[in-house]
Amino acid sequence: MSTRIGLIGLGLMGTGFTKRLIATGHAVTGYDPDAARTEAAVRLGISAAASAAEVAQAADIILMCVINTAAVEDATLGSRGIAAGDITSKIVVDHSTTEIKATLRIAEQLTARRASFVDAPVSGGPGAAESGTLAIMAGGVADAIARIAPVMAHLGQMTHMGGTGAGQATKLVNQTIVLTNYCVLAEALRLGEAYGVDVGKIPQALAPGHAGSNLLPVAFPRMAAADFAPRGYARQVLKDLEMLQAAAADEHVAMPMAAQALTLYRLLVASGHSERDAGAVVTLYPKTIE
Repeated sequence: MSTRIGLIGLGLMGTGFTKRLIATGHAVTGYDPDAARTEAAVRLGISAAASAAEVAQAADIILMCVINTAAVEDATLGSRGIAAGDITSKIVVDHSTTEIKATLRIAEQLTARRASFVDAPVSGGPGAAESGTLAIMAGGVADAIARIAPVMAHLGQMTHMGGTGAGQATKLVNQTIVLTNYCVLAEALRLGEAYGVDVGKIPQALAPGHAGSNLLPVAFPRMAAADFAPRGYARQVLKDLEMLQAAAADEHVAMPMAAQALTLYRLLVASGHSERDAGAVVTLYPKTIE
C-alpha cells in the first residue's frame, strides 16, 4: 500500500484496528501513552512512535481512537499532538466518540494548518474492527471522504452523513439505540428467567421477528452467562450517555429513556463495576427469589 497509515490509541478498539490494517497489507505507525499497549501493538506488526506528533509525520492518513474528548484534543492540539508539526495535506480521522463542539473546534484548527479532518465514529466493537465489519459514520468535506474511502473499506461500511460534526451526531443516535437497548435486554432476561424460560434460546426464537437485532445474539447470551469481560467498558458507556444528554439539552430534545439508562450506568459505575462490560448492567436487576 502506498498510503501510510498512523494510528493513535491502541486500546481494545485500537487493537482491533491494528490487526485489521496489518492483515489488509497496510504499514502502520502507532502510538499510545500506555507503553504496554504500544509494545503489544509492536508485536502485532506496527512501528512504534513516541508521540502523536511523530505518528503524524510518519503517516498520510492519521486515525485516532482514544478514550474521550480530552484525549482527542490532546492528541490533535496538545504540545506533542498532531498539529505540533507540518501537517499540510494530511488527513486526520477521529474514530472516537467526541463532543460535537470540540469536533468543530479541532476541525477548524487543523484546517487552518492545511490538513483535512473527518469525524468518523464507529459502532460494532473490537471484534468488528478486527473483522472489518464496523459501521462508520463520517462527517467532513467530500474530497477528504473520497481520499480515506479505500482505507475505510477495509475497516467496515462508511456512510458520509454530511459536513463536519455529522458523524458525531449520528453516533449519538447510534448510542441512544444501543445503550438503552442494553438496559432493555437486561429486563427481558430477568423476565424470562422468572418464568423459567430457556433464555439461551431467546435470540433464536426472536430472530425472525421485530425483536431480532444485531445486539440481541451478542449481548443476551453474555448477560445470561454473567460474562462481563470487557468488549467495551461500562465507564465508556457512562461517558457516552453523559455526552448524549448534554448534546440533547443543547437542542432541547427530551430523551427520557436515555436518561433512565444514564441513571442505571451511574449506579453501575458507582458500585465499582467501571471496568466491566456494558452488559454488566444486568447485575442491577435482581433475580427472582425461588
